[in-house]
Amino acid sequence: MSPSSPPRILIATAGFGDGHNSAAKNLSLALSSSAEVLIADPCAKGAPLLNNTLRSGYRITTTYAPSLWAKVYRGVEKRDFSKQQFNFMRRAETALDLTIDSFAPDALVSTYPLYPYFMDRHRKAISHSIPIITAVTDSIEINAAWRSAPTDYWLVTDEITRQQLIERDLPEDRIIETGFPVDPTFNTLHNISPDDPVDPFRILFFPTSKRPAVRRIIRTLLDHPSGNTSVTIVLGRNFRKLYHRALEMKRAYPGRIKILGWTKRVPQLLTSHHLVVGKAGGATVHEALAASTPMLVHHLVPGQEEGNLELLRKRNGGSLADSETKLAAALNDLLADNATHWRSQKRSLAKHARPNASIVAAHFILKQIAAKNSAAAPTLTPTT
Repeated sequence: MSPSSPPRILIATAGFGDGHNSAAKNLSLALSSSAEVLIADPCAKGAPLLNNTLRSGYRITTTYAPSLWAKVYRGVEKRDFSKQQFNFMRRAETALDLTIDSFAPDALVSTYPLYPYFMDRHRKAISHSIPIITAVTDSIEINAAWRSAPTDYWLVTDEITRQQLIERDLPEDRIIETGFPVDPTFNTLHNISPDDPVDPFRILFFPTSKRPAVRRIIRTLLDHPSGNTSVTIVLGRNFRKLYHRALEMKRAYPGRIKILGWTKRVPQLLTSHHLVVGKAGGATVHEALAASTPMLVHHLVPGQEEGNLELLRKRNGGSLADSETKLAAALNDLLADNATHWRSQKRSLAKHARPNASIVAAHFILKQIAAKNSAAAPTLTPTT
């Protein structure tokens, strides 16, 4: 990098869960004004067909067979990721090596736990002191793949997670609490006040691909005794699969349901709704936290999402409601006595919200590049 050129930063991500890609995209947005950023998915580039198959299998397993995924997740605790054991990952590592060589980054950032192992091997092979920074997208429940990563720094979502890692003997000075890298737009938006009249009580609903669950959850949310709730449904990648059922509900509850497909306005939606109902993925949970919007979890993937739910509970910002009975009870509790509990959760979440997390993380990454360049600069001895 020449003194006049912006630093180059490579962010490696993967499509196994939305949190990795969300963190990568949001870090890129925060860095874009100060650096040249490249987001790469080495798994997709190295073995695209197999990657798509594995991604599909991941979504199916976590949605329809979470207990099976729990066994896979727990088994990872015993695996040595410093050794390359699978052809698929060898292809991904080769793709990452080629990307590093062609892009020549000044820093390597990973939002996926396996890439730091590849990055470290590449760094040793070229004998270059390029910083490796790992953005951990899980909370509290941190898998061994993250903990054992050969990285210079771990960027973590909250102080509770940081303390957990310190207690697992990770070096304290290399665990940096930045918050989950949410969209920088959150830092410019105004949240609903805890004193809002909640008239109507607006609920943002992110469904999974389970068809029957969509109607049951919507009915539960709209059949509240007050009759004063409305629902915005964000179907996303499940649009084709779920649209007709959502439309059926919209017709059954005229004027109370809005249906969206893909949207780039998630920050605006979260800050303009009173409650979010969704699965406990890292991106959704931390976006809700950034918006100080209480959350009810209707689907929990064992393993990494357990930590996200625990963080919600510790922040007094949400709970598990994975059945119609639990969901109805939780909603009743939030809205009872002029929404006293909901107002309490809003105030609690506001104390811990990190809407500027991606900006904080971006500043830290740029600081490491500057420190590396300063250390590498030659010392000039004045002549006489």
